[in-house]
Amino acid sequence: MSVNCGIVGLPNVGKSTLFNALTATAAAQAANFPFCTIEPNVGRVAVPDQRQVQIARVVGSANIIPTQLEFVDIAGLVKGASKGEGLGNKFLANIRETDAILHVLRCFENDDITHVDGAVDPLRDAKTVETELMLADLESLEKQVDNLSRKAKSGDKTLVAQLNLMNRVKMALEAGEPARTVQVDKDEQKAFQMLQLLSSKPVLYVCNVNEEDAAGGNDWTAKVAEMAAEQGAEVVTISAAIESEIAQMDSQEEKEEFLSSLGLEESGLDKIIKSAYKLLKLQTYFTAGPKETRAWTIPVGASAPEAAGVIHTDFQKGFIRAETIAFEDYVACNGEVGAKEAGKMRSEGKDYLVKDGDIILFRFNV
Repeated sequence: MSVNCGIVGLPNVGKSTLFNALTATAAAQAANFPFCTIEPNVGRVAVPDQRQVQIARVVGSANIIPTQLEFVDIAGLVKGASKGEGLGNKFLANIRETDAILHVLRCFENDDITHVDGAVDPLRDAKTVETELMLADLESLEKQVDNLSRKAKSGDKTLVAQLNLMNRVKMALEAGEPARTVQVDKDEQKAFQMLQLLSSKPVLYVCNVNEEDAAGGNDWTAKVAEMAAEQGAEVVTISAAIESEIAQMDSQEEKEEFLSSLGLEESGLDKIIKSAYKLLKLQTYFTAGPKETRAWTIPVGASAPEAAGVIHTDFQKGFIRAETIAFEDYVACNGEVGAKEAGKMRSEGKDYLVKDGDIILFRFNV
């Protein structure tokens, strides 16, 4: 299951610096002027999971293959982006293709780094970007509503239902509320997703602070946390400068020692990944054997056949059963044989909802 997050924000808030650090590359040009990132840079990072290391140690795997999260560094938005200001139309199109938005907010002072609005104010910046996304959505919806209104006059129930959904979303946008705040019934989910609305995407606010504020945050991060809580969004506080230093370190021990010296328990990357998984309602299951221990990303609530389909569509089509062991039981019983002898291996059918950390062997026939 491929998952990507678009890194957005105003110019000069630290997006490209963060992207470079997160992906440990210099693919994105970080410079002190707007629009230095023209094309969206894409980078994949391994999702760290110590459970996978433990599983591999138990089974004696030759390789560990973690699941991955994709980051897309999108150039800075400005006021008027929805009308094509800056490189607005192109940027908005790039956001449309992502699963979630990592909205980087500048929560630090630095006289050497200019701010497009002249002063630091993360709440104002968040509103600027959100407004541009909503205006772009509103323009898109108005065109769709006009077209669908004519077709819905036929009385077709499906078209009438779609038009009703569009009008509800349009009313929310006109009231200054993003599309993700609209209550959507289960049978409307597919139609809602097909609208491809920018403001419907879940948001993770990333507060970029100076090194000295990385552990405890500051007044600005506190205000962003309040805003995120009101919106039901996720928020993390990181220092892109610290992440840049970590990216240049070779050993895990060196990284951990450096973080500890700053009063930090984990890197910004780890915090972002955990929050992104929570935001997108994702979880991980594992397959394990002598050749490799591999992690797979699935939605929370995925059935055993759906989880099998992430490996290959044939696994889902020909699903017979899933031989499943919980992570804790796998480690405690020293692997599959011990778990089976202890009665901890379960044979689950197509209705089984996979749990986070499950180790699974799929039986299928095509």
